[in-house]
Amino acid sequence: MYTIGQVSKLSDLPISTLRYYDKEGLFPGIVRNSGIRKFGEEELENIRVIECLKKSGWSIKEIKEYMVLRAEGKETYVQRKHLLEEQKCALEEEMSNLQKTHAMLEYKCWYYEQAILNGDEEPVKKLLPDKLPEDIQKLYDLAHED
Repeated sequence: MYTIGQVSKLSDLPISTLRYYDKEGLFPGIVRNSGIRKFGEEELENIRVIECLKKSGWSIKEIKEYMVLRAEGKETYVQRKHLLEEQKCALEEEMSNLQKTHAMLEYKCWYYEQAILNGDEEPVKKLLPDKLPEDIQKLYDLAHED
């Protein structure tokens, strides 16, 4: 069992955040000895899941709803899996959009590097849309996908 201070150090989360998570009911099985929270392995795993879901875009309210379903047991496996799959798809779409954004930035950096070397961007413009160097063409094409 761990104290809140130990868990704060292990998880790199402020104690205030851990208290907030507890107040929101995200640690339903937490043990208290004389009012002092004692975190076990289940709470440590809950923290990993909570932080993952937060990073994926879920609100604390959505995480709480998920944790309530977890507490309900095996009858909610399908529902929980569905929620996680939906979020995974949303995250994959966001990652795809970020890859396109990254490709555009990479392409534009190359574009201006060439313009600087040539003292003019006209020679680069003549390569558009399909006569760019192969690696740059891939970036350009990805950045311009619909």
